[in-house]
Formats: sequence, structure tokens, C-alpha cells
Amino acid sequence: MRRTLAVLAAALVAVLLPAAPSQAGFELPPLPTAEGDPPGANDWSCQPTAEHPTPVILVHGTFGDRKHLLERLSRKVHEAGYCVFSLDYGNRATRDIRRSAQELADYTQRVLEATGASKVSMVGHSQGGMMPRYYIKFLGGDQYVDDLVGVAPSNQGGTGATSALDVDNPVSELFGQICMACLQQNPGSPFLTELNAGDQTPGDVSYTQIATKYDELVRPLGNAFLTPGPNTTNLVLQDICALDLSDHVLIPSSSTTIRIVLDALGRPGPARQDFPRGCRFS
Repeated sequence: MRRTLAVLAAALVAVLLPAAPSQAGFELPPLPTAEGDPPGANDWSCQPTAEHPTPVILVHGTFGDRKHLLERLSRKVHEAGYCVFSLDYGNRATRDIRRSAQELADYTQRVLEATGASKVSMVGHSQGGMMPRYYIKFLGGDQYVDDLVGVAPSNQGGTGATSALDVDNPVSELFGQICMACLQQNPGSPFLTELNAGDQTPGDVSYTQIATKYDELVRPLGNAFLTPGPNTTNLVLQDICALDLSDHVLIPSSSTTIRIVLDALGRPGPARQDFPRGCRFS
């Protein structure tokens, strides 16, 4: 995975270097995103039911889009009876995470207006599990978010996520400029230091974090977690199903992940810390 990131960085530099300005702040040109939506998502006529009154917003990760990797998760949440929405943001989540959080704030208001709901729940993969915390903590999102479920979230950063960028060379410097969010997810970055200072789980929000032992990017394992508390649950997939081999990319499609997500969405508070052990592959 580190080699893959290094190759990706070098490829981007090779393509963009002739056009890239020397000053900081260069951004990627608009990148293509998915055609269509994940199954069951973005029906703007959907009205929440009394049983499931809170719409669910899916939030993709770095270099992702509103559809890919989220198809199975979206379908299962929709089949469970929820109104499901999914957004593209941050030019495939490469821009400043603060700007992406504002995009999420704007999208949330659109969902609330369309559905008539008072709050939403969010299920986010990787950066998409961490970025909503900025919206909650600094942009007033604590008023509008019921549940935040992070699926391999980069809450404390990850030593695997941007290790290809840690070397002081032109490739890492330019890649950092065109993917600011990548550098912001380095452990100890100014962004994460700001985000994690003080209360990591503010507001009347239920926080569930789901990690996998096979994560190549968000590691060590505890980097997905938040400070324990009454509204916080930190879970490892393999503690529930030892046969679940999901890595960072596959974890949103995991049957175990989806069971935990539905548990968190369907009860007061976060998912159960003593979530029932056992494997179900369906």
C-alpha cells in the first residue's frame, strides 16, 4: 500500500507538474465522480417514517465518491427503512477538510429541508468518518447530527495513510499541495491537533467507530477510535467476527460493519459496546 501511494503521487506529479503553479494552494482540477447514485440513495422525495425518523447521509473517503465502495452499505440501510443520501465533496475529498466540512453542512441543510427531519445520522468511511466531526465541533453540526458512525475513520490519523509523503522531496511537497486533506490526516498534523483538542465527542451526538485489524491506512488500530465515554463506542470487526478479513477498502461492504451500523442507527446512543459476537455473511 505504501508503494501504491508513492506510485500514485509520482503519477499525479508527472501529469500535473507542467501546469502546477509554484505557490502553495494549487488544487487539482475537477475530478470525475460516479455516474448515478448508490442503491436506494438520493431519492429527494423520500419521507422518513415514525419508525426511522432520521435520514442517513453517507460520507465517502479520500479519493472516493458518493457511490463506489458504498453500494452495499447504501442498499442495506435503505432496505432497513431509512431515507439514504450520499454526497460528493471536496473534489474527491482532496481539498482542505475544513472546506469539505462546510460542504457537508450545506448538504445536511438540504436533506433536512427536503425530508422535514430535525436531525440526520451520518455514516462515513475513512476521512468521511472523521471529517463530520469538524462540522459537529466547529460549524454547529451538534444541533443536527444524531449518530455519527465512522467506518475505519482517520480520527487520530494513520501512519500508513500518508507515509509516502513523509519524505522531504518535490514529489511529497507537490502532492501535499494538490491533496491537502492527505497531509491533514497525518498524525499530529495541525488540523488533527485542532480537531482532537479538548472534547473529542462534543454535543448530544452518539459516536460509533468501527476498526479492522487489517487496515493498511488507519493504523495503529487505535487511531480509528475516540476518547471513551457514555456516548462513544469503539469496536474492532475481528472481535465480533474473527473470520472477517475486511481491509480499509472493503470494510464498508462488510456484513459485520453493516450489522454494527444498523445497530447504531436503530437504538438510542451508539452501537452496543458488547455487540453480539458471531459471523453472519449475508
